[in-house]
This record gives sequence, C-alpha cells and structure tokens, in this order.
Amino acid sequence: MKKAVVLLSGGLDSSTMLAYAREKGYEVYALSFNYGQRHRIELESAQRVATSFDVAKHLVIDINLREIGGSALTAEIDVPKDRSQLREDSDLSEIPATYVPARNTIFLSFALAWAETLEAADIFIGANAIDYSGYPDCRPEFIQAFENMANLATKISVDGTLTFTVHTPLMNLTKAEIIKKGKALNVDYSLTWSCYDPQFLNNRYVACMKCDSCLLRAKGFKEAGVEDLPYRQAGE
Repeated sequence: MKKAVVLLSGGLDSSTMLAYAREKGYEVYALSFNYGQRHRIELESAQRVATSFDVAKHLVIDINLREIGGSALTAEIDVPKDRSQLREDSDLSEIPATYVPARNTIFLSFALAWAETLEAADIFIGANAIDYSGYPDCRPEFIQAFENMANLATKISVDGTLTFTVHTPLMNLTKAEIIKKGKALNVDYSLTWSCYDPQFLNNRYVACMKCDSCLLRAKGFKEAGVEDLPYRQAGE
C-alpha cells in the first residue's frame, strides 16, 4: 500500500480527509499536535478517529506555541464569538484572532519530515477555502508554495527518489459537502470535536456554539440535512 501522512486535528474536516485517504487505498500515518491550544480536548477526538479507522500509526507531537502566543487559541485573548459574517457568507474581510501564526506551515513541516522518513510521497491536509474563517494558510496558493518548497528542501526529493504531493481534497467543498462526503465514507462525526472555546461543565467538555468553528459546523450540518446530536450547546 502507498503510505500517506495525514494531518489529523480531530475535527470534522481532517477526519473526513483521513477517511478519504483510506478510501483511496493509502496506508495512513496520522499526525496530531499538542501545541498549547485551549481546545486540547480535540486530541482525544483525534485519537478516537485514528482508532476507528485503524491507522498504521498515530503520532502526537508536543510543540509549545504558547511561548509564541499571538492567537486566541494559544494566548489569553478572547475567542471571537457570534461573528455575523459567518451567518451570511464566507467572504470574510479580516483574519480573526483565532489565526495561529504560521500554524499550517509548522504542521506541514513536521508532516514533511515524517513523510521523508517513511518514504511517503503523499501528505494530506484538510485546508478549505470555502466555509472557513479566513486563514491565509488555508489558501491554494499557500499549499502550492509549500509543495514546491518540499521538493526543493528534502534529500529524498532532490536525489530523485520521490516527489512530494500535498493533497487538499476538501479545498473547494462547502462544509455541507464535506459532511455528505464523510457520511458516505462512514465517518462517525460523534467522535469529532470542533469548538475553539470549550467549557467544562458537569464533568464533561461542552461546545460554546458561538465561535467560528462551532458556527461553521452548525451551518454545515444544517445545509447537509444531517443531525449533529452529540454536539451540544453548553448548559443544555
């Protein structure tokens, strides 16, 4: 089987992408990060998803991006809530405070290093340019630039052993389309996590239902006509 490194956050996009890679016949090596994110609970979801798809290996790497800060996810900055633009369309005019400086560049660099060691030519990332929060490192231009760099920066590509490809199968899909694809691939979305600002109530974490990620998730399930029962609002 062909090997692939798949970036797995534990959210619905990356979980759908992992299922897609499996369906395409890849032996999956899932890569997650404990980077000091306030929603570290997502790593438990990543583990559950990886187990459900019986990946070859699930690696969790510790990187303390809180030392750098600069994001509502890695510093004491309020997570934006109820952004009205997300209720209307995805043409957002500003990059939100939940953008983590260079996060996808950092994550893809680790994925590239592991892929080189595994001699895996394929890397998957769940970047999306339709229903997303406006992050610059989710754009097709960024992905293409990273792929070009990967094939210039690694011994295994320079010596002609293989050529790296960064796959973004969800890039031009809406959240609803992603969810429909995932359901067709038997993704159990009850295993996934999306909320950026979870609260711990009654001995469990609950989603805020107001951050960008919660709103986009709710919008996607509504448009897909699929019920997202396990994903509940705090206090309900």
